[in-house]
Amino acid sequence: MKQLRNLAAIAACLLAFAGCKKEISPAETEPQISEDVAASGRGVDENLRKTDGKVYTLSNAAGGNQVIVYDRSANGMLYLKASYSTGGTGTGGGLGNQGAVVLSTDGETLLAVNPGSNSISSFKVTGNGLNLKSTVASGGIMPVSITQYGHRVFVLNAGGTGNISGFELKPNNKLEPIYNSTKPLSSSASGAAQISFVRNGMVLVVTEKSTNKIITYRVNENGIPGNMHSITSATPTPFGFAPGQFGNIYVSEAAGGAANASTITSYHIAINGSIALNDGPLGAGQSAACWVVLTDNGKYAYTTNTGSGNLSSFRVHPFSGNLSIGHAIAATSGAGPIDAALSMGSDYLYVLNGGSHTISVYSVAENGNLQNIQTVDGIPVGATGMAAK
Repeated sequence: MKQLRNLAAIAACLLAFAGCKKEISPAETEPQISEDVAASGRGVDENLRKTDGKVYTLSNAAGGNQVIVYDRSANGMLYLKASYSTGGTGTGGGLGNQGAVVLSTDGETLLAVNPGSNSISSFKVTGNGLNLKSTVASGGIMPVSITQYGHRVFVLNAGGTGNISGFELKPNNKLEPIYNSTKPLSSSASGAAQISFVRNGMVLVVTEKSTNKIITYRVNENGIPGNMHSITSATPTPFGFAPGQFGNIYVSEAAGGAANASTITSYHIAINGSIALNDGPLGAGQSAACWVVLTDNGKYAYTTNTGSGNLSSFRVHPFSGNLSIGHAIAATSGAGPIDAALSMGSDYLYVLNGGSHTISVYSVAENGNLQNIQTVDGIPVGATGMAAK
């Protein structure tokens, strides 16, 4: 059974998934705790439940997508707070993506994709929980990744022919489509994985697993992407990436799932959107590295190795973007580690395990070393995305 779970997680990592702009009425926003997550706060000492932040993931349930919210205690451990309907639906299975749920840079808005209903949702983050503000058509088919900078939001639609589409984030936390902002990917079968703003919101970056390309768009003052730039990835299957400082990004490359062949590569994005190889590819002898996160100080990157069931750490030079291996195996995890997120200040790392349906919690030392401090169980099958504050 363990082998089957690992195979399923690897498939989720590597899977390349092949609308009108009308707003959908928000669903009821009262918090609900579903049976499949009700026990997922186990293992937390009641005396340590002083809330110090939040961690979010998506149920991705085909019967109704939900944002699942955990309170983060002062020592980094999690306990279940509530779950909130997005007003859309998921797919119930792996999406081969990174960035399905994100917090705005000011921490006041949470954004989520609904891949089963071709929509995206925005929530106002309050002291009492989440308040659903809008659920709107994504401008394409099967949205899998979303990004925000200032009042601009872009979504990556991986289904159909694939595209990116832009939205205005209004002061009331609602989303409105930006006219003429929908642009194609490099191919009608790109296997798109992630979208993110870089360069202070001036450039959009997208990774494409099937074409082995990383593409960029410079975005003008009206939120309209210009001409596409692209580069072939240093290793096949560019997947997740973490934006760093000075236009550098750090991309995990899964090498088609080949054993012990995954790499991380540093690329540089210029102000005009052009992209060039910085450093790498650098391998740690692990399999199916699909997700990558970067500490707030820009010094340490972590990949989740879906095929190996562990995490690797890398030292990063924030200015040059140069990479070196920290620990080839920085920590073990549950089966099929996929999405990951660092808390504000990067004191704690949270990893969603797609094979064992758990969240692994790690403390992060000043030298980048990881120590496992908790395993949260009861995560829904097909859950996707991680965000933390």
